[in-house]
Amino acid sequence: MPHSTSTAATPMKPFSRSLQWDLDAAVDDDDGKQHCADEGDGKQNTERGLRRPSRLFYLALLYTVFWALVFYHHFSTSVQQSVSAAVAAPTVLQLKPSAFFSASRFFRRDPCAGRYVYMYDLPPRFNADLVSGCRRVSASSDVCKDVSHDGFGPPITGGGEGGSLPEQGAYDTDQFMLSIIFHVRMRRYECLTADPAAAAVVYIPFYAGLDAAMHLGNNDLAVRDALSRDLLDWLARRPEWRAMGGRDHLLVSGRGTWDFLRSPDSTGWGNTLMTYDLAIRNATFLTTEASTRHGNDFAVPFPSHFHPSSDAEVTGWQDRMRRLDRALLWCFAGWPRPRGNGMGPERAEIIEQCGKSSHCSLLGKLNHYVPGHAMRLLESAQFCMQPRGDGYTRKSTFDSILAGCIPVFFHPISAYLQYTWHLPRDYRSYSVFIPHRDVVDRNVSIEEVLRRIPPEKVAQMRERVIQLIPTVLYRHPAVQGVTFKDAFDVALDRIVDRVAKRRRAAAEGREYVDGVDGADSWKYDLLEDGQTKVGPHEFDQYL
Repeated sequence: MPHSTSTAATPMKPFSRSLQWDLDAAVDDDDGKQHCADEGDGKQNTERGLRRPSRLFYLALLYTVFWALVFYHHFSTSVQQSVSAAVAAPTVLQLKPSAFFSASRFFRRDPCAGRYVYMYDLPPRFNADLVSGCRRVSASSDVCKDVSHDGFGPPITGGGEGGSLPEQGAYDTDQFMLSIIFHVRMRRYECLTADPAAAAVVYIPFYAGLDAAMHLGNNDLAVRDALSRDLLDWLARRPEWRAMGGRDHLLVSGRGTWDFLRSPDSTGWGNTLMTYDLAIRNATFLTTEASTRHGNDFAVPFPSHFHPSSDAEVTGWQDRMRRLDRALLWCFAGWPRPRGNGMGPERAEIIEQCGKSSHCSLLGKLNHYVPGHAMRLLESAQFCMQPRGDGYTRKSTFDSILAGCIPVFFHPISAYLQYTWHLPRDYRSYSVFIPHRDVVDRNVSIEEVLRRIPPEKVAQMRERVIQLIPTVLYRHPAVQGVTFKDAFDVALDRIVDRVAKRRRAAAEGREYVDGVDGADSWKYDLLEDGQTKVGPHEFDQYL
């Protein structure tokens, strides 16, 4: 019977052309034959079985291919990881759906984004040869002992003298080994990269402190400066240095800044590492004591005697410091200096006042320094005196924090203007400040000042000190998976942040300034967030 020839109504526009193709894919004839739907020009496609694949078909195909690749990747990785075990014994491969159906496996953020470090592979004369030549450093101390165990020095077993140190992770660490400790730690840093273009920071593993110690007393200035100048010439030839003029570079000296600030035309103390070529001032220097007049050197904690390998070791030590019965009110671990010299009168008065008190104890100079002796004294007192040492700062400051003893400072440069990355801005929260002039002029009794502090305040300060312990020690470099941030982590975070600000400023055609040369340089690192201008400060009178 013939088909009707009456005109049909205009069809409704479909939501999706591919869906319309699926719906109109075939029209049955009265005789059971199939014809494809009319094309857009009104003609019929008479080729049976041919039709354009739908978008749903392509989506399904992509979906299938995607999960096939996922399964293949997971399966091949699992097999590779089990090859070595399979040689010894057959392994049953178990695939867990969560292992390859987890979205985080494919879409998680790179944990190292913005934190990559590129480390120069320096010629060995700049580091390894200095370690092997340790006997040339000093005739008065066994530096070869100090450089052992990656700069930690000899292990101390059984808690040391009197059990005053941790049972595990204790070492006889010298205060000048930080450049080695930092380098060994950086070698195991989880975000090292071989691509300098991807790095946030470029690290220069030069053992400047060891080099300086070998030649500080040498009257031949050319010999004293030779290796530092060699390094600067080597850097000047590197494209990584030229990329930002050294503004993204990091160098850890391992000593105070003063050992590297001699003017090239001077015959004074130290070498010219930080003055020979002004371009080196663009780099960030980590020192154990920074200058208050320069904006490119930043002080980090001296290495103490505890280098833990786990979170449990740290929390266990903190709990032990909380439980100690501190029989002494105050103590001083140190020895006199000549009264006529800069630090001498301050120390002499502290020693004299302590000697007259039944609530204070001293640890004077010993023929052989034993870490346990000093730590046992620091752990027995509530307050530990921290006058100026060879410089303004002392390793004993961090020994006392490790011992849970509240430090007492006599000059703001001893800590407050130094360790701004590692110690709280509110110095009253963890320490006591007694102006050194008041002590030298005998206008104050140290013991009376300490007794006037309410017991509840003392307890709060001690707890704050104990909380600081993880951030001022250097953990064992081989450890992975710890959650606490140590002194290395804190410093590197701040350096990455500093370089990032410099990069953003350079992209905007300007120079980022977080410090300046001159009398106000020390103030920049004490500015509150958002503050850009320095002004009068309570420590101005001491500087």
